[in-house]
Amino acid sequence: MLERRVTLINELGLHARAAAQVVREARKYKSRVTLRRDDKAVEADAGSILDILYLAAGRGKDVTLGADGEDAMAALDAIEKLFLDGFGEI
Repeated sequence: MLERRVTLINELGLHARAAAQVVREARKYKSRVTLRRDDKAVEADAGSILDILYLAAGRGKDVTLGADGEDAMAALDAIEKLFLDGFGEI
C-alpha cells in the first residue's frame, strides 16, 4: 500500500462538499483508497462520504492517504492535489 500524509489547509476542513470531491475522485480509480486521521485510529473508505465525514477532520489536522492497486499512484496524486488546493476554497 502506498501512503502520503497531507494537512487540511482549508478553513472548514473535510466537510461535506470537500468529502464529496474526495469520493468523486476516488471512484475514478480501480485501487482501494483510504483516509486516516493521524490522531485517530479510524480508517475511512475514500469512496464513502459517511466514512470520510466520520473522521471529523478539521483545519490543521493531518490525514494519511492510502491506496492499494494497479493505479494507486495516480489515485494518490489526484486526491493529494485536492488537499493541496484546499478543495478550491482558498
